[in-house]
Amino acid sequence: MPELVLAIDTTTDVTVGVARGREVLANGRVTDRMAHVEQLMPLVHRTLAAAGVRLADVERVVVGLGPGPFTGLRVGIVTAQVLAHVRRVDLHGVCSLDVIALDHARSGTASAFVVATDARRKEVYWARYGADGTRLGGPEVSSPDAVPRLPTVGPGADVYPDRLQTVAGPRVLDAGLLAAYGLDLPSAGTEPLYLRRPDAAESAKRKSVLRILPGQDIRR
Repeated sequence: MPELVLAIDTTTDVTVGVARGREVLANGRVTDRMAHVEQLMPLVHRTLAAAGVRLADVERVVVGLGPGPFTGLRVGIVTAQVLAHVRRVDLHGVCSLDVIALDHARSGTASAFVVATDARRKEVYWARYGADGTRLGGPEVSSPDAVPRLPTVGPGADVYPDRLQTVAGPRVLDAGLLAAYGLDLPSAGTEPLYLRRPDAAESAKRKSVLRILPGQDIRR
């Protein structure tokens, strides 16, 4: 019997998929991007229940590694790491953009294309793909104006429709597809693909706590 695969991705939405071999048994999504911690494990249990299986039945875990925002991405990856460790099964990490590319390529696209997601700060995460969904470049983070002028799908296509060559195609990552085909996608390790430093970073410079009075000269 084909392996039972649990897939998790929190690059944008909170998404969970369950598949046995190529058969997608269930998938779930929570679109509240500010509640990854609270929503992920309940969604895992609901999706497994919808598939008619238990966590104890899971034989492989696949996780999307981004690129994506620091906090949400970390929640999904750490959860996948813990579940794989508890179940004592292999964890397979993939570039999340590859999943959207696979979805688009399966629709029969006839040319190279780009997958883009919103990176905030007026930038996008993106990668370039061949017509068959093979990644040819990236992932990278840049201004939309620096993205190759190729047909573009993914959630970033709707954020910057005037600056990207937007075409019809998938706009979200399908966690069911990730569960069914994720093991065939290139391994990207098991660490997050951040591509840039997190927004909240510890300052390397000490702040002065001295009170400087008017007219007082402080020499260093």
